[in-house]
Amino acid sequence: MSRALSRRDFLKISGLALGSLAFSNDFPPGQWEYEPGLLGRVAYPSVSVFDAPVLDAQTVGYRFRDELLHIYKVVRPLSGPAYNPVWYRVWGGYVHSAFIQIVEVRINPVLDSVPEAGLLTELTVPYSQPFNYSSPDGWEPNSDFYIYYQSTHWITDVVEGRDGQPWYQITDELDYRFRYYVPAGHLRPIPFEELTPISPEVPPDEKRIEISLKWQVLSAIEGDNVVFRTRISSGVDKPSPPGALPPQTPVGMFFIQSKMPSKHMGAGRLTDDLDDRALPGVPWTAFFETGGYAIHGAYWHNNFGWPMSRGCVNMRNEDAKWLFRWTNPVWDPRAVSDSTDWEARRQGTRVDVVEG
Repeated sequence: MSRALSRRDFLKISGLALGSLAFSNDFPPGQWEYEPGLLGRVAYPSVSVFDAPVLDAQTVGYRFRDELLHIYKVVRPLSGPAYNPVWYRVWGGYVHSAFIQIVEVRINPVLDSVPEAGLLTELTVPYSQPFNYSSPDGWEPNSDFYIYYQSTHWITDVVEGRDGQPWYQITDELDYRFRYYVPAGHLRPIPFEELTPISPEVPPDEKRIEISLKWQVLSAIEGDNVVFRTRISSGVDKPSPPGALPPQTPVGMFFIQSKMPSKHMGAGRLTDDLDDRALPGVPWTAFFETGGYAIHGAYWHNNFGWPMSRGCVNMRNEDAKWLFRWTNPVWDPRAVSDSTDWEARRQGTRVDVVEG
């Protein structure tokens, strides 16, 4: 029989119960290595490896942030936890899926040039180490963050990188003066046809989103018909520090006010990560309430169906992309003439956040 997740269970899954953070490897020095097959990236400081796919099983080891795990089997035991019963068989035992991001390694053809207004791209490798460049210091690794699989980024130039190969210049939407570089093959330009609106013939006032905090479910509704439904992770129910916004997702009727296909969050600015790291390239973002509450993709956990954020509504990246295309205001990649067009800003689709 499956059961709900307690705080003790959460600590066991995340590997925090025995103080394993002291051994975490935030930024492994080498490049990733891989073999064909299902691959998972540890997306939390540490996760526990169990000798069986059960939360009460014995812990036999730990894996640390950004380690890549070969997944030999996906199992869904009746013991759950009910909201997310997925476990992965890995070398040495089993890990719960909560903090394992499924990733791929796809190297992309390189563009000869990039539009001056910018081109939207998606990372298609597990992670990439950005580098900064300045004339006095040359190439230096960015010590603040990596960028991760399925994150989205605006590229604004192609340059010769530190290895003599083509690298893309990424311009950060949070500060257009902040630019960094990654190997060009790590980023896939997103074709315009992947971003065409969904159901554009439906009148805007007949579309609405309903988010149930109790059930951790988001529904997209046209008229009286639910056309899409998925599990989400809303804000956690915990006290907020003095002067900070409440971490709970606000309840009420709202409207989408701004949509951005790529948004820099975290690092003490607009944070939505329980670990409070920099989160560049958060994909498919739709802001619905002042203070920074948004619906968006998440690459830092895989624990949908359980509150995980500091107020925002986390979705699987592919689900967030679908919702981004379905909602209003429409964001049109063909209309990008400069960086101000990286955002669509006006009142759009209604969002109802309910307790039940």
